[in-house]
Amino acid sequence: MVSGTLFHYRKNSWPPEEYITKATLQLFDFDSAAPPSQAWRRKLNSRASKLKEFSVTFTEAIKMVRLGIRLWSYVREEASYGRVTFSISSNLWSGSISRGFRGEFKHFQILPGTCETSPIMSNQFSIFISRDGGNKKYASVLSPGEHEGLGKASDHGISSWGWNLTGQHSTYHALFPRAWTVYDGEPDPELKVSCRQISPFIPHDYSESSLPTSVFVYTLVNTGKERAQVSLLFTWTVSGSALLIVAIVSPSVKDYGIIQYLVAIICFIQNSIGGVSHLSGDHVNEPFIGEDGVSGVLLHHKQICCWLDYRTKENPPVTFAVAACETQNVSVTVLPCFGLTEGSCVTAKDMWGKMVQDGHFDRENYSKGPSMPSSPGETYCAAVSASAWVEPHGKCTVAFAVAWSSPQVKFMKGMSYYRRYTRFYGTSERAAVDLVHHSLTNYKLWEEEIEKWQNPILNDDKLPEWYKFTLFNELYFLVAGGTVWIDSGVPSSDSVSTRTTRPKVTKVKSIKNGLQVEQTACNGYGEDNQLSIPDKLLGSSTDSDDVGRFLYLEGVEYVMWCTYDVHFYASFALLALFPKIELSIQREFAKAVLCEDGRKVKFLAEGNWGIRKPRGAIPHDLGMHDPWQEMNAYNIHDTSKWKDLNPKFVLQVYRDFAATGDFSFATEVWPSVCAAMEYMDQFDHDNDCLIENDGFPDQTYDTWTVHGISAYCGGLWLAALQAAAAMAMHVGDYTFAEKCKGKLIKAKTVYEEKLWNGSYFNYDSGSSSNSKSIQADQLAGQWYMASSGLPDLFDGVKIKSALQKIYDFNVMKVRGGRMGAVNGMHPNGKVDDTCMQSREIWTGVTYGVAATMLHAGMEEQAFTTAEGIFTAGWSEDGYGYSFQTPEGWTTDGHFRSLIYMRPLSIWGMQWALSMPKTVLDAPKVNIMDRIQVNPHTPQETGVRKIVKKAKCFNNSIFSCSC
Repeated sequence: MVSGTLFHYRKNSWPPEEYITKATLQLFDFDSAAPPSQAWRRKLNSRASKLKEFSVTFTEAIKMVRLGIRLWSYVREEASYGRVTFSISSNLWSGSISRGFRGEFKHFQILPGTCETSPIMSNQFSIFISRDGGNKKYASVLSPGEHEGLGKASDHGISSWGWNLTGQHSTYHALFPRAWTVYDGEPDPELKVSCRQISPFIPHDYSESSLPTSVFVYTLVNTGKERAQVSLLFTWTVSGSALLIVAIVSPSVKDYGIIQYLVAIICFIQNSIGGVSHLSGDHVNEPFIGEDGVSGVLLHHKQICCWLDYRTKENPPVTFAVAACETQNVSVTVLPCFGLTEGSCVTAKDMWGKMVQDGHFDRENYSKGPSMPSSPGETYCAAVSASAWVEPHGKCTVAFAVAWSSPQVKFMKGMSYYRRYTRFYGTSERAAVDLVHHSLTNYKLWEEEIEKWQNPILNDDKLPEWYKFTLFNELYFLVAGGTVWIDSGVPSSDSVSTRTTRPKVTKVKSIKNGLQVEQTACNGYGEDNQLSIPDKLLGSSTDSDDVGRFLYLEGVEYVMWCTYDVHFYASFALLALFPKIELSIQREFAKAVLCEDGRKVKFLAEGNWGIRKPRGAIPHDLGMHDPWQEMNAYNIHDTSKWKDLNPKFVLQVYRDFAATGDFSFATEVWPSVCAAMEYMDQFDHDNDCLIENDGFPDQTYDTWTVHGISAYCGGLWLAALQAAAAMAMHVGDYTFAEKCKGKLIKAKTVYEEKLWNGSYFNYDSGSSSNSKSIQADQLAGQWYMASSGLPDLFDGVKIKSALQKIYDFNVMKVRGGRMGAVNGMHPNGKVDDTCMQSREIWTGVTYGVAATMLHAGMEEQAFTTAEGIFTAGWSEDGYGYSFQTPEGWTTDGHFRSLIYMRPLSIWGMQWALSMPKTVLDAPKVNIMDRIQVNPHTPQETGVRKIVKKAKCFNNSIFSCSC
């Protein structure tokens, strides 16, 4: 827990008063219109930092030449099948749309695995103000007009609009999942405007949080002496027309920067969906008038995508709804359809002129019905206007919403599933109307729940201010990380499968350490040798646990679902906020352990062949083109020989069990835990009970070679032995507990003898130039022991000594601690430049190191270490990585892989600060004590008895209705 010694550490460098006048803040002091006291802030006229992408050294490039050639061949082969192997790239988990701090909508991710990063400039909010009988008028887009081509009055498109906002007196304030933009007297000096954006990201709420929608609440305050007619305009475009060229590389290339330029090139048309979409036509807009004054426009988009070989492929359609809420003082009108070119029936210029003149559209537009379908190459836009009179010194609130209905998720190899939200709103494309209505009538309830969740942390004076808002803002990745949340594991009825025969699935009964276990053997295949997961194992174990199936990307540049070695760090966020989703992910990997996929795969690093996934091995990821059915999209190395994946599975499973108290989960995954542990025996080459690395990058640092015993993998193995033994005792498998305990005692002795040098654990036991390097992540196993309420792996003196060494060298010797913890540091104080990854600072690893420090009672070192990530990535003095936190950067700030999963590990720090009662109050299992087993007691009753009694714990982190 945090002690009072942190009071001196609290910083007040970002108060809203530095960005907004106190008088304006007081005007907005009602109805949540004022930005919070803790938030990430920017002026709208701030200049974005020019991001610097990393490069490899000449030596690193030479080492990668063969890999590059193999990769190039692989990309060409995938392209011949029309499969994008990697593409550059709100609401939650039904596709996402991001909004930049200047007000631009961008990062459209409606199609799985695709991301359109460029802003759609026709998607905007604008304001029109008329005073003094129309003699004083203001009209402006509410986004600074600093984009190329804007402001040309002769144009009939959006450049003819009034891009008059300078942003000098306007500020953005972000505290995910809400954000505020305050226009402090621009464009009208006598009108103060606050826009509050709300997304239904509500911890423990598995229905509201699945809804694809967002609300924008405008608060208007008239400080003038005359009444003002104010009209707000929301414009939305089905698809734009800008040509964009993107580079593509393999999804399996996690860390090989040189290969980014060994790519195929593909052109696609920018659109509001994300991905490769030609303007195929047949798009239809139609107005609607709903209940409770909710009115707007539906935009039906037919998705036709063109892949690498220019073959077309139809994706499920998507329908957008943009709407506003009409009240006694607010009138809502619509323009269902306008175009961006001179030949359109109504042009963007015509629409803008109508708003400048009248401040609203004609009421007759509601009766026009659906538009004619668009022609190929034609762009359809829609506009919703909300107008109100604001009296002198009066206030007014106007609410808009956008929602989209794309009920099916279709993956590239043909499998389709229904999204999670369809459980509550059905599969109709017109569900978007119901979604915007629900949003506009329930957003205040969302805010109440969000504030209940956030306020205890925001009001904790012992915590540094930067930490509070960065903790919440890093959660952006759970929306922007390409997330897909489906309703169940059953494909939709029109799903097209690539299978030609039904795979063979057999049931076997085995005796496991005295326990009779019925398992499904997944090593039987049909003629196409494709992996099968039996129907019995689809979904969760009980209806109450059925929260669907969940996928999120390793990163928008590394397109693999639920990359497990990285989820090890990121999973603290899901466990703390959506624990049932976290358990569902662990169940997916538990099933995979017991399955084998015998299809042959070529591994690009060495050019050798192997099978896609052997039984007993944790998959690296859940796949890409056909998730759950075709795992291990990563094919640089054979990850079945990685040394960290199986221990990470055991550690996460035990932590999640300890946190939730879910015995049903524990017994369900227990056979997989046993299989995962026994699989690792093959890596103990000298029978000392400690696994050895095999002289290649066989772990999450997949360019950083390891020889012999390693601090990272060896420590994870020790922790896994302890976690497996503890879990075995909980489920009644005492023989397995005794076995793990015996191994741990022996392995721990060897580990310390080979690696402990008096102040830290050496990188590995080899004789290479970096074997004695100080690895920032050397205590990853200890981190999980502390997070799970298990005994420390080592005595406290050694733990603190190693952490202090990391702090003194990896943190403080790099720019005075203002960058984070570099992965590798030589004991002479020089950065380990053995490879690209050893010289990088990984954001998520740094947060993990800080969490380990918190567990060890080193609060000041912990927050100093983590603050380096904030300073370099999020602060105004940093490199500009806010809301796109990369995997890492070099000591000079060059990034690699923006919008990455691992930085969610900042929630590991919060876990250390506020451990759940189920972990703190759990029975203390000291596996170092001799386990007494009565040989006359039938041990099979252990698991069976627990299954019958399994129920929730009142003090678990689940929100339970029992």
